[in-house]
Amino acid sequence: MRPRRLLYGLCLAAGLLLAPLIARAEDGYDLWLRYRPLPQAMRTEPRIPGPPSMSSSPALDLAQGELQRGLSGLNPDEPGLDAPTIELGTPKSSALVAGLKLPLKDLGDEGYLIRTLADGKTTVIAANTDIGVLYGVFHYLRLMQTGARTDKLDVRSVPKVRYRLLNHWDNLDRSVERGYAGQSLWDWWRLPDVKDPRYLDYARANASIGINGAVLNNVNAKSDSLTAPYIAKAAALADAFRPYGIKVYLSARFSSPIEIGGLKTADPLDPAVRAFWKAKADEIYKAIPDFGGFLVKANSEGQPGPQDYGRTHADGANMLAQAVGPHGGIVMWRAFVYSHEQPDDRAKQGYAEFKPFDGQFAENVIVQVKNGAIDFQPREPFHPLFGAMPKTNLGLEVQVTKEYLGFSTHLAYLGPMWEEVLKADTFAAGPGSTVAKVVDGKLHGYSRTLMAGVANIGTDRDWSGSQFDQANWYAFGRLAWDPEASSEAIARDWAAMTFSPDRRFTGPAVAMMMGSREAVVDYMTPIGLHHLMGRSHHYGPGPWVSGGERADWTSVYYHKADKAGIGFDRTASGSNAVAQYTPPAAAGFSDLSKIDEKDLLWFHHLPWTYPTRSGRPLWDELVTRYSRGVRSVEGMQASWATLAPYVDPERHAQVAIYLAIQRREAQWWRDASVAYFQSINGLPLPKGEAPPPLPLEAYERMQFPYAPGI
Repeated sequence: MRPRRLLYGLCLAAGLLLAPLIARAEDGYDLWLRYRPLPQAMRTEPRIPGPPSMSSSPALDLAQGELQRGLSGLNPDEPGLDAPTIELGTPKSSALVAGLKLPLKDLGDEGYLIRTLADGKTTVIAANTDIGVLYGVFHYLRLMQTGARTDKLDVRSVPKVRYRLLNHWDNLDRSVERGYAGQSLWDWWRLPDVKDPRYLDYARANASIGINGAVLNNVNAKSDSLTAPYIAKAAALADAFRPYGIKVYLSARFSSPIEIGGLKTADPLDPAVRAFWKAKADEIYKAIPDFGGFLVKANSEGQPGPQDYGRTHADGANMLAQAVGPHGGIVMWRAFVYSHEQPDDRAKQGYAEFKPFDGQFAENVIVQVKNGAIDFQPREPFHPLFGAMPKTNLGLEVQVTKEYLGFSTHLAYLGPMWEEVLKADTFAAGPGSTVAKVVDGKLHGYSRTLMAGVANIGTDRDWSGSQFDQANWYAFGRLAWDPEASSEAIARDWAAMTFSPDRRFTGPAVAMMMGSREAVVDYMTPIGLHHLMGRSHHYGPGPWVSGGERADWTSVYYHKADKAGIGFDRTASGSNAVAQYTPPAAAGFSDLSKIDEKDLLWFHHLPWTYPTRSGRPLWDELVTRYSRGVRSVEGMQASWATLAPYVDPERHAQVAIYLAIQRREAQWWRDASVAYFQSINGLPLPKGEAPPPLPLEAYERMQFPYAPGI
């Protein structure tokens, strides 16, 4: 029995020793806040500071705790006696900060300063508010995580955009519209009594990248969200988020006065309707004193709105603004609209419905505009409303969840996509009038500025459905803080923090990320094509989609392929959508000698034989781009395989599996699209291009009734 007992004891001891390693198997839950030990050469070992010397608060306690957590994880060794120290606080909470007379005046309520003092032994993280200090702590730890020098710091950072919000398209049954990462985080059934600790982890992750607001419910809203039980549930979430500087907002259904108010109308000029909304706002603010305000989708895709009563978008928005205004709230009114009538070009609708009312919206209204005029396509030219409404606060809405870019299984880093839009020149006030300068308010002097991202977050352990989709959440927060930031620099930070700061890893990983979105464009919608996906679920190729309730919900409406050519003519000879842009921008899109070929078929219907700048005819160029996209994914697979030494086996394996899915589906997109367009033009494939392995009918018969996110 003794040998057996000895063997059992050895096994038990080995199990106890291995247990921490097993428990630390990575699943992505820690996001970019892993705080794993740095290589010895990268450690600075600053001394963990004591509590604030004068006063504290929940936010300052979080900042203190985060700094301790980060330093302990990144530098597990005890610092030496001469190690540098860190002091954090505001002039009200720290005697040292107060005595230094630091230049904090222009930092506002959220900016911060990180400075190494003249003695070289003390670093101060200071701000005007405790939330600013928390943001500064996250920045300091990011510098450590990425291997930056922290011994001589002089950092000053102020957000350029005031409202930096995630829009959750979450439903009350915990389903998520266009969600690909599991159920909604919000357990409405158990709230307000059960407060999942994950709510705090969500708030912490958002605070680490400067996101300061969350719209809790779907823009296709239910009136129930504004009833007393659900207001109490929202209040519980607000309590959890508040110490992290995050306010909650709600999507408001315009017909709520009828559905929960007992009225017979929702006419925004009706006194009873206005009284309903005032009372509802008062009720919400009593439960949530710092409630942010309402997000509204009206008169679009069947949602009710002021046009149902012959009123304007300004009438509807201003009514709600008057209700929340006394409490400091805002109204975000979406410019994504469909008119009841079939348009000649859906791309023109948002401009047509909002531009005439420039200057008529209340000061606390922000018109929330998608990055492009159609609907979050893999590539769109910037929305013509940007630069066209100087007297109306305009905010930018982007989609973090990849409804049109492969859901959660395709690697598509969206930072370059958003940077492309933000750098686009509207010419509204001459050259250099970029969308970024519109969004941050510099160009037109907006009183309220906004960037909103449709969230990709769910209950999956990795939060976003895949490891690399976390990068899009991260990049959105960083670009909302600074719309002129570099998406490549952001990708480098994320890769270092999430996987490894070793340059042998970050170099290839960032290269993968920066080319990934272009790969998706190539194998899905090259040269300006758009809206070619499967009907309703938007999964997979569907260039043949036609018929149904509306022409502008079909693919053939957009590509207009026929025997003679392909593309949507939006020049003066077609729908003239270019006229909605400023003359210099319109000229750039209209002139075939000037237009960037990435937008070519968005604005032009051209013959299949049209000579592209590569020297190939348009049809050959189109097929070449489709195949190039597939090869790009193969390149990402090969690159990722070489990075195994720098990534834990669990996450490396998951990414490899997803890249295999992406490779298969990229080929499917290429083959199905080529088969369809070849059936239209009857042209031979370019030399060296393989024919699709299946007949077109086989691709058209594919059905996916249970695709996620519907």
